Amino acid sequence: MNICNACRYCEGYCAVFPALERRLEFGEDEIHYLANLCHNCGSCLYACQYAPPHEFQLNFPRLLAEVRAETYRKYAWPAALGGLFQRNGVAATLITAACLVAFVIALSATMNERSFYAVMPHNAMAGLFTIVAIFVVIAFVIPYRRFSSSGGGLGSATADALRLKYLDGGGEGCTYPREKPSFARRWFHHFTFYGFLLCFAATCVATLYHYGFGWQAPYPLSSIPVLLGTLGGIGLLIGPAGLMWLMVRRDPELADPKQAGMDVAFLLLLFLTSLTGLALLVLRDTTSMGLLLAIHLGIVLALFLTLPYGKFVHALYRFAALMRYHREKLQPPPQFGAE
Repeated sequence: MNICNACRYCEGYCAVFPALERRLEFGEDEIHYLANLCHNCGSCLYACQYAPPHEFQLNFPRLLAEVRAETYRKYAWPAALGGLFQRNGVAATLITAACLVAFVIALSATMNERSFYAVMPHNAMAGLFTIVAIFVVIAFVIPYRRFSSSGGGLGSATADALRLKYLDGGGEGCTYPREKPSFARRWFHHFTFYGFLLCFAATCVATLYHYGFGWQAPYPLSSIPVLLGTLGGIGLLIGPAGLMWLMVRRDPELADPKQAGMDVAFLLLLFLTSLTGLALLVLRDTTSMGLLLAIHLGIVLALFLTLPYGKFVHALYRFAALMRYHREKLQPPPQFGAE
């Protein structure tokens, strides 16, 4: 931190360096804040004159990635689950998904019907997801309050998040997966993020249809929930697949290798959620519908149960860090002494 604060060559790349320059001392809270403000675009590594083979061996992106992993463990609730998914990301995720698929199959009344609610009654389905949603909300709120106890900066942080502003590497794109700047990572993130939002919107509209108008699923192919869900599902195929492709090709110096399991597990669940959802849409009028519905619901449950402990949690802390960054920008710069 002190080396970068003295050099300041990278201050135009992202928000980390202007925030760093407001400080002369770096306690745990400060370092956790700066680490989660980093979007790991990689530009600073290739521009750094102190990076390997320099004797300082400074690899700023990897350092911050390692610190982010510490914050995921430190603030997770319950803490044991945070450690479990960090140590065994892919295995823990696949086992969770398999167990939940088996659980949903066991709850299902039959596998041979072509009606969603004949396979699983609506009240059972809604009750199961409500319990999971309450748990997930608590598992997000407690870590968020531990990491950030202040408000303010919401509007600017939201604008930055929706645009993925700091995945532009200072304007030319991320040096990810390699040294040549590219906007590929930003575009695949957009497909993933907005695909997720479209699927969430489809669920909200379907809920309105069911409780507001008494219309039961499945809905026509031309209906709003199906159109939103289809577009979102396509986004959740392209985005995670593209991000995994970039991960395979990325410079190993850019990331903490111990987090690869978390990254792959989250992207894999997103991809499988979309794949099974689209397959269910195509085959919903066949005898395969019951089994596909159970598999899809189990994977969706696994996705939501693991959100607070997988790679998705970085979005929570990064958003809190962006809010803090914009609050600080409104304050006068600190007055340092002559020394």
